[in-house]
Amino acid sequence: MIETPGILLTILSFAAVIGPLVFVHEMGHYLAGRYFGIKADVFAVGFGREIAGFTDSRSTRWKFGWLPLGGYVKFAGDMNPASQPSAEWLSLPAEERQRTFQSKPVWQRAIVVAAGPVVNFVVAILILAGFAFAYGDIRMPAVVGGTVPGSAAAAAGLQSGDRITAIGGRSVETFDDLARYARIRAGESTRIDAVRGDQAVSRDVVISTELQRDRFGNEYRIGRLGILGAKPIIVPVSLIEAPVVAVKRTGQIVSMMVETLGQVITGRRSVKELGGPLSIAKVSGEQMSLGLDAYVFLIALVSINLGFINLLPVPMLDGGHLFFYAIEAVRRRPVEPEVQEWAFRGGLAAILALMLLVTFNDLGNFGLWKNLAGLIG
Repeated sequence: MIETPGILLTILSFAAVIGPLVFVHEMGHYLAGRYFGIKADVFAVGFGREIAGFTDSRSTRWKFGWLPLGGYVKFAGDMNPASQPSAEWLSLPAEERQRTFQSKPVWQRAIVVAAGPVVNFVVAILILAGFAFAYGDIRMPAVVGGTVPGSAAAAAGLQSGDRITAIGGRSVETFDDLARYARIRAGESTRIDAVRGDQAVSRDVVISTELQRDRFGNEYRIGRLGILGAKPIIVPVSLIEAPVVAVKRTGQIVSMMVETLGQVITGRRSVKELGGPLSIAKVSGEQMSLGLDAYVFLIALVSINLGFINLLPVPMLDGGHLFFYAIEAVRRRPVEPEVQEWAFRGGLAAILALMLLVTFNDLGNFGLWKNLAGLIG
């Protein structure tokens, strides 16, 4: 029987995942800013009271907060959440003002903002490239090796030897393409196109819903077609090919994130499935207990998540800044300060509401609400 990781292992594993990823994210902003000659006043990892720090020769304060759930780089001239010039900035000497964030053209500011998420994707690609080089690329043709009795595939009349060419109108090259499509569409109706011998066949199918429970007791709602794949082929990957494989896998993960987010927004997937820091902490401890490979792979997934989430066009996030910079580039002038101020207030409220929601979900997944109901009842 697998024991649930202890609280100390969970906390240390979580810090070892989030801390470095936040650091490299902010380092992306910092290095891009330095490249364009922007002075950084503060480089912070973690929130809350400073527990350690130092000031370097460039007068940048490097500090570490006690709560490792985020971080930031405060550039000179970046004096408010909407990054709007203030009277204080306007009063600076011309030479000093040239080293501030607001003095730079919009394309340079956009690169500085985008550099953080880009570094997160680069970290994930390097990790996935290492896995591809070390273990090869598992490729399984999209050929039906058999069907599970009573499954959606069996009900649709798919037969052994059928070569799947498309599902839901999307072309299929490998068995993984088929599995990824079904995994996040439990209960949905779709259409499968296949080739049987020399004949093209199409079948309508309702993707089955399977409730899975892992060795730690976590439950997952998964979509299944019930198709048994052919024998997998492990293809060796060279050092040159590894980044290409990693970029492809990263793109597939991001695509699933986009589709899953769309399902939540449209109501096809429950918001109860959203998790937050507590869930990440729990999974971090579990993956650490499974071994280094599982833990490092989790780091790659979380890094992709950080990059993706930060690029969403939500005020307060990097994507929100990039959205306003895009408008500024088209209009040839910044969006009015009042508009940005209200947008960032709304963005902050939305982020806080989301944090409350995912924390509520996390506590529910840990059984808190059920236990409280039991005590009350």
